[in-house]
Amino acid sequence: MKLMNRNLISNATLVAALFIGGAGSAAAQDDDPMAFVRGAQSWADNCARCHNMRDPAEFRDDVWEPTLLHMRMRAGLTGQEVRDIQAFLQKSNDPAGNKGGE
Repeated sequence: MKLMNRNLISNATLVAALFIGGAGSAAAQDDDPMAFVRGAQSWADNCARCHNMRDPAEFRDDVWEPTLLHMRMRAGLTGQEVRDIQAFLQKSNDPAGNKGGE
């Protein structure tokens, strides 16, 4: 039981760190015009290793965000890679410029 609780706490801490680490990153992405380019490259390099390439418009931003957090852990992505991929997806998934299909 103790080990199970320790694992739950470790997992909760990791998830909290991922969320806190991503806080405020949207402003940083807007300030960095190369984030889109790096994100497209990271998307192709990392995601295509295990998945068929998906169209960024396949999901809204609110669906991509938890997917990126999950895949950060599974694929061993850095925080910067995740922020860059998120910038790429957000700018690619809605050609009208409406964030998240709003």
